[in-house]
Amino acid sequence: MQTFDFDLFVVGGGSGGVRAARMAAQRGAKVALAEVADMGGTCVNVGCIPKKLYSYAAHFAESFEESHGFGWKGEAPVFDWDTLKANRAREISRLNGVYVQLLDNSGVKIIKGWARLLDAHTVEVDGQKFSARNILISTGGTATVPAVEGREHVVTSDSMFDLKPFPKRLLVVGGGYIACEFASIFNGLGSHVTQVHRGELLLTGFDDDIRGFIASEMGKTGVNLLLKTEVGSITKTADGLLVKFKGQDASFTVDTVLYATGRVPNASGLGLEAVGVEVNAQGAIKVDAHYQSSVPSIYALGDVTARVQLTPVATGEAMVLVDHLFGAVAGKKARSISYDFIPTAVFTHPNIGTVGYSEAEARRKFGGITVYRSDFKALKHTLSGSTERTLMKLLVEDATDRVVGLHMVGADAGEIVQGFAVAMKAGATKAIFDSTIGIHPTMAEEFVTMREPVKPL
Repeated sequence: MQTFDFDLFVVGGGSGGVRAARMAAQRGAKVALAEVADMGGTCVNVGCIPKKLYSYAAHFAESFEESHGFGWKGEAPVFDWDTLKANRAREISRLNGVYVQLLDNSGVKIIKGWARLLDAHTVEVDGQKFSARNILISTGGTATVPAVEGREHVVTSDSMFDLKPFPKRLLVVGGGYIACEFASIFNGLGSHVTQVHRGELLLTGFDDDIRGFIASEMGKTGVNLLLKTEVGSITKTADGLLVKFKGQDASFTVDTVLYATGRVPNASGLGLEAVGVEVNAQGAIKVDAHYQSSVPSIYALGDVTARVQLTPVATGEAMVLVDHLFGAVAGKKARSISYDFIPTAVFTHPNIGTVGYSEAEARRKFGGITVYRSDFKALKHTLSGSTERTLMKLLVEDATDRVVGLHMVGADAGEIVQGFAVAMKAGATKAIFDSTIGIHPTMAEEFVTMREPVKPL
């Protein structure tokens, strides 16, 4: 029988790769992990974690203003961009160390450098060759910028956390998660933000009520939203970056242009073609239900497969793969993962939380559905002076009474929706929602007190 240096060689130290490496090593497998950058991947270094920290920072400005309605007097503190950057960098550095320690404590060999496949069982890292019974590619995704004139002057989301100086005028191009979140964050921190999106609504794939509602709410906070608009060119001038739009005479001069128009699988330069690993038209690695590529000994998960590009999905896939390769933990069943009813949040101001189907998707899949919707001013804002409103929506399959879609725009939407996602995974019906006692007074109780359906058009 052929012997190998490792039972599993993981390429990529993001959330999925680290989880797979740790769990495999804890099962007794001999594991190595190669990473060229700081440990933790996009989420820890330039994604979810720093973005949420900056979102917290951005909320303080409105909180200071709203406090006056509750009797607090005095001027608001002055925001210092450099302090936020330094504090964030320190926390991310701490998390990098935590990830390294977790791997070390599990017995995983960490190899610093760029990994490249030489054959179905061999990986080369900076001239060193390692053999492995199985290889896992978990290299994530990377931001992409279209071929717009002046693209050399733009930045992607990776650069937003350490901009110098703070952009007083920011143009955000895109309408997805990342674009909307950064538009909200920098608007809250004090930048004059214009967001440009070529579509008619933000957040393609989300429920249309949510898409229209968040655009209105972001506009209230001060984001200048330009829909059905495309950038034509970007020119550097003495006053900043001059941005012109296709088919329009209008132009803007800004300090920074952020392109957040999409991400692509980070699969180039890995030697996939030479080894015979198949990728799709978008460059994502093709895998089967067990995350196995076209080469039996090579697996892939997370954003590099472009299946569902969310950090918790990658870590969930990692657990399923480890059970598949090395067996389940004693006394437990092998894990599986379902891609239905995956909850997600968008940290705009206000937040979005959603799980299940949009109304359009639900009508296509289930036919008859009943819609419940509530739009109201939260109790907090009866005194805060804010005009912010909250939207909640339930979609119920008529044939089974099962709740198949739950959507919210409002404060802490992600925190609220997470719990409801458990109920929906368990198949909760509208009758169960109706029989559940709400916690009063909270926004969350609205989900269990909606009784009157929306009248069909």
